Amino acid sequence: MTTSADSPAPTPGPPDPSEVLRSRNYLVLLVLGAVVGAPVAGVAYFFLQLVAKAQTAIFTDLPHHLGFHTAPLWWPLPWLVLSGILVALAIDVLPGTGGHEPCEGLKTGGPPVEPIQLFGIAAAALATLCLGAVLGPEAPLIGIGTGLGVLAVHLLKRDAPATAVVVIGAAGSFAAIATLLGSPLVGAFLLMEMVGLGGPMMEVVLVPGLLAAGVGSLIFVGLNDLTGFGTFSLTVSQIPHVGAPTGAEFAWAIVIGLAGAAVATVVFWGARMLRPIVEPRRLLLTPVVGLAVGGLAVAFAAGTGRSSSEVLFSGQSALPSLVEHAAGWTVGALALLLVCKALAYALSLSSFRGGPIFPSMFIGAVGGVALSHLPGLPMIAGVAMGVGAMTAGALKMPMTAVLLPSVLFVSDSIDLMPVVIVAVVVSYMVAVRINPNPPPPSPSPAPPTGTPAPVAAGRR
Repeated sequence: MTTSADSPAPTPGPPDPSEVLRSRNYLVLLVLGAVVGAPVAGVAYFFLQLVAKAQTAIFTDLPHHLGFHTAPLWWPLPWLVLSGILVALAIDVLPGTGGHEPCEGLKTGGPPVEPIQLFGIAAAALATLCLGAVLGPEAPLIGIGTGLGVLAVHLLKRDAPATAVVVIGAAGSFAAIATLLGSPLVGAFLLMEMVGLGGPMMEVVLVPGLLAAGVGSLIFVGLNDLTGFGTFSLTVSQIPHVGAPTGAEFAWAIVIGLAGAAVATVVFWGARMLRPIVEPRRLLLTPVVGLAVGGLAVAFAAGTGRSSSEVLFSGQSALPSLVEHAAGWTVGALALLLVCKALAYALSLSSFRGGPIFPSMFIGAVGGVALSHLPGLPMIAGVAMGVGAMTAGALKMPMTAVLLPSVLFVSDSIDLMPVVIVAVVVSYMVAVRINPNPPPPSPSPAPPTGTPAPVAAGRR
């Protein structure tokens, strides 16, 4: 007969979120999240400004200083080769392998970024973004924000519990991209979908993150006022009013959703096919991939007479100009831009370090402008649906994909929302069926259950 002494001890259940939220220890984490948000946002602001200034200095100012009236056609080639060399060295030599693999999308599942990895992430990202590869700054900023949050916890209390590390690391990532996507709420939805944040414990992580994002937004505004460098805005202001959606636009939403899923699938399939070829010979082949990206930019410039920068970079700053000056583009030039940008995007995904959001948005916008030359599709509606469909197909994050066009076209967001939702849902469902996400990395050990312990200053 088994006695009660022989019975196994009951397994503790998951923590009660309401108890966690009411605890004093959680208030300490909340305050720490707000405090961490300020310096993280400052780092993110100057990181983005450094990228913008370096791009202008290398691709616009330097040719003039060397006596060229405009940058010569071959100008991107040596810089993309140099980018490949620097990125390969950062990945192979520095801790952290340069951060996130962009061809895996933005899904996460591994341990938080450790402070020792920060320099490698920043170095690989700067070499990618400043020298012309077709990736965006969001993934490096998320990694840098997380690493800085983890560093803050370790500086305050080296043996801080895993729960505190996760919460403050997430708060750092919220602050880092607070205004990059046009709104702290868009960044919050992105991170929620990125990590699969949900369930009863969602508020435990989300509330400090939102507070850090709000503080980060204020820091961005304040730094802009102090420095005059400029803000980071995705809003396209000079657009015609689209009015209520029509039946033809709903039909176009299905077509654009299917096209967005197909293009995104081909791009990421190509990147994932090329990645294992480059990895074993990274120092040799990454510069070759960079040369191919530069060659696509040169081919576009030679074929259209337009700047090679339309193909290079993430497309974040070029997207508003594309929409506002859409009437000056021919269908042939748009088609060539779409092909060259998509190929350069796939090559960059395979070998460089950066984020996949802005190139997807730009490619979707180019496709929307091109399709608007056909009957029944207003240009603004085509761009909004293209951005949403391409983002949904690339990232498989439907809420973020719906919100991004609303930030782009805030004045028409209510009228555009129904057709954008249709395009996003179609693209998302098709992309999930034909190109499921790769398996996530092995999860980190589960944080201990119970109320987060306080992270007190003074213990070093």
